Amino acid sequence: MNAGRTNPLWYGVTLGMVMLASFALAGRGIGASGAFAVTGGRLLAAAGVGTGDTAPPALVERLPGDVDPWDDWLVFEVLGVFIGGAIAARVAGSRPVSEAVRAAPERQLRTFAGGTLMGLGARLAWGCTSGLALTGGALLATGAWIFIPIAFGAAILVTRLARQGARHA
Repeated sequence: MNAGRTNPLWYGVTLGMVMLASFALAGRGIGASGAFAVTGGRLLAAAGVGTGDTAPPALVERLPGDVDPWDDWLVFEVLGVFIGGAIAARVAGSRPVSEAVRAAPERQLRTFAGGTLMGLGARLAWGCTSGLALTGGALLATGAWIFIPIAFGAAILVTRLARQGARHA
């Protein structure tokens, strides 16, 4: 373990306590896509897209336009993640986001577009991977316990193959 790093077990216990508090206080688990769903649904409803009788059912069900984002605690959870990440980056001495965007604006645009498409895909699939793994795993959902080892196994395999390819290049 590196000096100055916190024990990962502490993070696991803390995450478990957050999940327990989430179930006890809000009646549901955590997952970032819920915040994006209510915000995106509200924006689409304001633009007149995805509403009414002619709207595709997948959009109406998965991107609710009748929920005020400021009434959904997951919006505050995601805002807290962004703010906490910015504070952590600043404390760690990372360069400001504005410098990173100026250094590679096309990369930032591709990243934003890719994240947006992944978020939409997550909502069309009824949730994101973090929600499936964390909330589904905590609820002992079969799908979550099938997904978790496959996702981690695929990540380990791809990482090893990429490192091996980089060594031979």
